[in-house]
Amino acid sequence: MNDILTIIIPCFNEQEVLPETRKEVGKILNDLIDGEKVSAKSKILFVDDGSSDNTWTLIEDYSKHYSYVTGITFTRNYGHQNALLAGLSIASKYSDIMITIDADLQDDVNAMYEMIDKYHQGNEIVYGVRSSRETDTFFKKNTALAFYALMRKLGVQLVPNSADYRLMSKKAVLALLEYKERNLFLRGMVPLIGYQSAKVFYKRKKRFAGKSKYPLKKMIHFAFDGITSFSTTPIKLIMNLGILVIIVSIVLMIYTLVQKFSGGTTSGWSSLMISIWLLGGVQLLSLSVLGEYIGKIFTEVKMRPRFHIRYENYSKKMKF
Repeated sequence: MNDILTIIIPCFNEQEVLPETRKEVGKILNDLIDGEKVSAKSKILFVDDGSSDNTWTLIEDYSKHYSYVTGITFTRNYGHQNALLAGLSIASKYSDIMITIDADLQDDVNAMYEMIDKYHQGNEIVYGVRSSRETDTFFKKNTALAFYALMRKLGVQLVPNSADYRLMSKKAVLALLEYKERNLFLRGMVPLIGYQSAKVFYKRKKRFAGKSKYPLKKMIHFAFDGITSFSTTPIKLIMNLGILVIIVSIVLMIYTLVQKFSGGTTSGWSSLMISIWLLGGVQLLSLSVLGEYIGKIFTEVKMRPRFHIRYENYSKKMKF
């Protein structure tokens, strides 16, 4: 096959796992080349997302010793989603097929064989989907399922149990790059493209080395970003909540007037304090949700660059 494959791997402080990642992904790439599934010009593209450890030093060293290894490094940390997008932006200039996978080796690299087969069957997008969540904690498993259920009810097209492990054709990547928003949630953006797609199921493993780059706080923020980037339902819920509060207020007003004229009024300090705190909480919650949407508008209208590349050698290697 003459199709050029680029395997894009975002990295942020991954010096512990990178040697094994290069070894395992390199083996897959060489097998695909030897089996004439992809072109001999195919590459691995490591995207260093402003790491503070020796991640970029390792990538540079691998680039010198392995012809199939290339790299990009940012001027600072821009985030996982921007690292993926940068890799896709650069690779789409020379590649016919692009696979994105995290560096931690939790996603089964052997699924790439089936992904390539699905691509040759005519699919423009192939999603890597977890067959089970046995390696997750009880809390993580149930919150993830709740998130997918919530997103489905909000009308967001997500592939359940699929993260950012996927294959995309050049046609699909170019379509994705037409989306210009700065608040990136690629898991929701890719299904919007609409090209023919397929799924490959695999078992997720434990992290090979290093620490997770998505602690609970960051995962909650990422999930909320996904909701507010693709749905205005929270704003509509605020309106419904406001209507509910008005109805309750009318009922309480009628009850108060009845009590007043019947002579049954007493000092209502407790009920007054509860009402004040309840309404205050509702107002603050409503303002925070509205503020989140306004903040996204603020980010989008400034049209700042998504990332700045300090150095990349992918283009140089692809030209020879």
